Amino acid sequence: MREFKGYVFRLSPTKDQEILINKTIGCSRFIYNHFLADKIEEYKETGKSKSAYDQMKTIPEKKKKKP
Repeated sequence: MREFKGYVFRLSPTKDQEILINKTIGCSRFIYNHFLADKIEEYKETGKSKSAYDQMKTIPEKKKKKP
Protein backbone atom coordinates (compact mmCIF):
# COMPACT_ATOMS: atom_id res chain seq x y z
CA MET A 1 0.00 0.00 0.00
CA ARG A 2 1.27 3.42 -0.96
CA GLU A 3 1.61 6.11 1.66
CA PHE A 4 1.55 9.74 0.65
CA LYS A 5 3.20 12.43 2.70
CA GLY A 6 2.69 16.14 2.44
CA TYR A 7 4.34 19.19 3.83
CA VAL A 8 2.74 22.40 4.97
CA PHE A 9 4.69 25.64 4.88
CA ARG A 10 3.64 28.92 6.38
CA LEU A 11 5.00 32.09 4.84
CA SER A 12 5.59 35.17 6.93
CA PRO A 13 6.44 37.91 4.43
CA THR A 14 7.42 41.38 5.53
CA LYS A 15 5.10 44.26 4.70
CA ASP A 16 7.19 45.17 1.61
CA GLN A 17 7.21 41.55 0.42
CA GLU A 18 3.45 41.33 0.97
CA ILE A 19 2.90 44.41 -1.21
CA LEU A 20 5.13 42.97 -3.95
CA ILE A 21 3.35 39.60 -3.84
CA ASN A 22 -0.05 41.31 -4.14
CA LYS A 23 1.15 43.45 -7.06
CA THR A 24 2.53 40.39 -8.86
CA ILE A 25 -0.67 38.39 -8.39
CA GLY A 26 -2.80 41.37 -9.43
CA CYS A 27 -0.74 41.89 -12.58
CA SER A 28 -0.96 38.21 -13.49
CA ARG A 29 -4.73 38.23 -12.96
CA PHE A 30 -5.12 41.34 -15.11
CA ILE A 31 -3.05 39.88 -17.98
CA TYR A 32 -4.88 36.54 -17.86
CA ASN A 33 -8.33 38.12 -17.86
CA HIS A 34 -7.39 40.61 -20.58
CA PHE A 35 -6.12 37.96 -22.97
CA LEU A 36 -8.99 35.60 -22.16
CA ALA A 37 -11.49 38.33 -23.08
CA ASP A 38 -9.45 39.02 -26.23
CA LYS A 39 -9.59 35.35 -27.24
CA ILE A 40 -13.33 35.14 -26.60
CA GLU A 41 -14.00 38.30 -28.62
CA GLU A 42 -11.87 37.08 -31.53
CA TYR A 43 -13.66 33.72 -31.51
CA LYS A 44 -17.08 35.38 -31.60
CA GLU A 45 -16.05 37.54 -34.56
CA THR A 46 -14.14 35.05 -36.71
CA GLY A 47 -14.83 31.59 -35.32
CA LYS A 48 -11.12 31.13 -34.59
CA SER A 49 -9.23 32.19 -31.51
CA LYS A 50 -5.82 33.85 -31.41
CA SER A 51 -2.82 31.74 -30.62
CA ALA A 52 -0.85 32.34 -27.45
CA TYR A 53 2.10 33.43 -29.60
CA ASP A 54 0.02 36.13 -31.31
CA GLN A 55 -1.08 37.39 -27.93
CA MET A 56 2.45 37.37 -26.52
CA LYS A 57 3.58 39.67 -29.33
CA THR A 58 1.16 42.35 -28.09
CA ILE A 59 2.51 42.44 -24.51
CA PRO A 60 5.19 45.14 -25.14
CA GLU A 61 2.54 47.50 -26.59
CA LYS A 62 0.25 46.89 -23.64
CA LYS A 63 3.12 47.42 -21.20
CA LYS A 64 3.72 50.91 -22.62
CA LYS A 65 0.06 51.82 -22.16
CA LYS A 66 -0.28 50.35 -18.65
CA PRO A 67 3.11 50.07 -16.93
